[in-house]
Amino acid sequence: MTKPRHVDVLILGAGISGIGAACHLTRDFPQRSYAILERRHNIGGTWDLFRYPGVRSDSDMYTFGFNFRPWLDTKVLADGTSIRNYVNETAAEYGVPEHITFGRKATDASWSSEDGRWTVSAVDEAGGASETWTSDFLIVCTGYYDYDKGYRPELPGEHDFAGTLIHPQHWPDDLEYRDKRVVVIGSGATAVTLVPAMAQDAAHVTMLQRSPTYIVSLPAVDKISLAMRRVLPDKFNYRLARGRNILIQRAMYRFAQRRPAWMRKLVLAGARKHLGDDADLAHFNPKYNPWDQRLCVVPDGDLFNSLRSGKADIVTDTIDTFTPDGIRLTSGAELKADIVVVATGLQMQLFGGATLHVDGAPVAINRKLTYKGVLLEDVPNAAIVFGYTNASWTLKADLASEYVVRLLRYMDANGYTRAVARASDEERGTDSVMSGLDSGYVRRGDEQLPRQGKRAPWRVLNDYLRDAPMMRRGRIDDGVLQFSRTPARRSEKQPA
Repeated sequence: MTKPRHVDVLILGAGISGIGAACHLTRDFPQRSYAILERRHNIGGTWDLFRYPGVRSDSDMYTFGFNFRPWLDTKVLADGTSIRNYVNETAAEYGVPEHITFGRKATDASWSSEDGRWTVSAVDEAGGASETWTSDFLIVCTGYYDYDKGYRPELPGEHDFAGTLIHPQHWPDDLEYRDKRVVVIGSGATAVTLVPAMAQDAAHVTMLQRSPTYIVSLPAVDKISLAMRRVLPDKFNYRLARGRNILIQRAMYRFAQRRPAWMRKLVLAGARKHLGDDADLAHFNPKYNPWDQRLCVVPDGDLFNSLRSGKADIVTDTIDTFTPDGIRLTSGAELKADIVVVATGLQMQLFGGATLHVDGAPVAINRKLTYKGVLLEDVPNAAIVFGYTNASWTLKADLASEYVVRLLRYMDANGYTRAVARASDEERGTDSVMSGLDSGYVRRGDEQLPRQGKRAPWRVLNDYLRDAPMMRRGRIDDGVLQFSRTPARRSEKQPA
């Protein structure tokens, strides 16, 4: 094992959250040294992993982009390549790539109160060698799902199918679907993206859903921002569009929560507008209320257009069994297929699968509360960057990184080397940090997730308009965080 390498701040993950955290450190606290460990061999995280046809954001880019660097493309819902380029260009602008060590899988993160630092064990997946990194502070930006495998239930009779069966998380580079019959199993964001993208070249595409999802069309191009570019600087125009969209998102969410029946009518009216008066809206009318699960968004109604053209259709039914030629449904109908895409969702995983210890004791993450949705109860000097579930991920990721920088600067100014959040028994709740959603992947992974308390700062607000002032201007030393100093180091810092 090589000699430990030390940095002030160690970041796990070089996706949009990890790159954002590194940029915030560079911008606002350049005195701190940092390094990033990234398991993959490229920057981008989700946007480097997913390569299926049509892959794109399901949030508008004015709020999904970083708050410190404008999104200058005209696309509202950007494709994966454009997002990947934006993240890479942002990283390059702030000199982040030179701080990244690629191909490293973190296997354990252990805090020592005696040493006042973290020790992270990692494996070089190319050569199998083990490495050790130490840091004063740890920022975990690994997301919440398993990169190795998506959720893949065993489907009845699937081994009898003579065609190609794939999961979108591991899309084959050489898959040829031109003039083929395709069935996409699922009704979430991946399925509604795949269907119109594949329908352009496939003979026909069927979206087979067990239950419907709310689907909303958004303009592919923000014409207002496009017009304002002619008279406003890019940064100012971006801030205006970002602020406007934050308010619209929040208003829509509140309206859905307070008037679910009215919101349902609005969403269905939008579907009818695209599909025509004769459309069967049962395929778009879930049993649950809007925003109990994330709404699916489609640019310029591309999914509806594919359905109306006859290049695609939606079937709401369950699978009886696969046959050599396709799928037989519970209703008795049969779907002929050459390719079946199992878009059944994500498999939840925290910390990228790494274990977590404090002073030699394993940490049961699912029993810990989160402080301001960023720090983990009883775990010193560590942040978990977790985005919003009811708005753009990056809105909260940016706020979390800004808060961590404020915390580090406060500790530095006051000579503190340790900060830890402590909760009283009265604060404890049983909901997970993602309890606001009833999606399948959330239900399946709920037992792995941290908990949240009954009120702020232990309650996850999922509200940018309330979070922003708390994270940016709220007191650091608020009586909940406990600060201390480590008397001495057992070893000197060594440059990474």
